[in-house]
Amino acid sequence: MSAAIASAHAPGVVPPSGQGSAGAGITTVELTWVEQATERWIRFGEPIRDQVLDRRHRLLSFTAGSVFAFVRWASNDYGTLLSRLDIVRAVGPGQAYSTLPCVSPGGELLLHLGGWPKVRTCLLLIDAIEDIGVDPCAVAPDYWRHAHNRLIAGYPPRAYSLARHRAWLLRRSLGA
Repeated sequence: MSAAIASAHAPGVVPPSGQGSAGAGITTVELTWVEQATERWIRFGEPIRDQVLDRRHRLLSFTAGSVFAFVRWASNDYGTLLSRLDIVRAVGPGQAYSTLPCVSPGGELLLHLGGWPKVRTCLLLIDAIEDIGVDPCAVAPDYWRHAHNRLIAGYPPRAYSLARHRAWLLRRSLGA
């Protein structure tokens, strides 16, 4: 069994009761860091709780509506086995969601990429958004969907601009 799968079932890494359930409106993400073997981390996001389980495992909890980027990477002696980046919106009670490894109960996938070239491109995209002074958590969900579709098709996504961000904030304030 691979280290990535084994760590998901390791004793002591199950969220305490009440965490990670759609009914509670809390989404819990299990992070793992085994140097050069299995690395799962959050690229951006604002957790409400950070629980350290041991040297290699942590649990982060997010409220409903929170957006975060979850990166999963694994390798063995022969090279990289897995490179994934997911931008996820945490779900509230009664909302539909997609399941993801190490994310309980799951979330609304705004962007889902596999393969290091696409993941690297998206990480550079996130850096560019931060460079213009916008928190990636506050980016329009439609932009992440646009970036997903363009990257999956092999095209570069359009740049996120301050004008686009202002338009999103106005649209959200109107409830549209």
